[in-house]
Amino acid sequence: MPTLPGGLDPLVVAFGLCGAVWGVVADRIAARWPAHEDGSVRKVGWRTVVVVAFGVVSLALVPARFGGAEERVLFSVFFAALVLLMGTDLDQRLMPDVVTLPLIALGLVVLVWGGDSLVSRQPPLLVIAGAILVPGILLAMSLPFGAGAFGGGDVKLLVSVGLLAGFARIVIAAFAGIMLGGVGVAVLLVTRRVTLKSHVPYGPFLIAGAVWAMLLPASS
Repeated sequence: MPTLPGGLDPLVVAFGLCGAVWGVVADRIAARWPAHEDGSVRKVGWRTVVVVAFGVVSLALVPARFGGAEERVLFSVFFAALVLLMGTDLDQRLMPDVVTLPLIALGLVVLVWGGDSLVSRQPPLLVIAGAILVPGILLAMSLPFGAGAFGGGDVKLLVSVGLLAGFARIVIAAFAGIMLGGVGVAVLLVTRRVTLKSHVPYGPFLIAGAVWAMLLPASS
């Protein structure tokens, strides 16, 4: 395939541009939906920058990681949904069921159709075990910290990731998300953007960890 000046793959550039456009759209959707209780619409700000940057990076890496047309379509759709979830969770600390539940259904369809997880090619029973056990363990560990520490949206997100990525990679995704969350909270505390009593959504960190785990080379 021809390359652009500098050795850039045209597909990577095209997917990245689509990610930028979708990032802007997803952020504006998240600013309005689900509707705020006071009817307000969040203005463009730092959340917009985060969502757009995530859209660019996640979608641009799809053609770089996946070679088949079917895989590229599937993970473009999956990552696009994660961009929207990033926006809604940053805006309202919410990952709506109307997005997370179809992602679980998509993971189940892929698992049944292909007979294994799409990313790591593991047996269905092992995949299902990871998709249930990892979110379940994290939910149980979060209970002492209150109901909002690890929400239902986080659980459903990780279930869908586990179904597509397999046991090992959902463990990696969860660990990466927790580490990123710890660093993020530490930075916010040091800069006094939050206090020890503040509730910081972990969804965006889990989403970033999930995408990273799913994009790891096939030999990992």
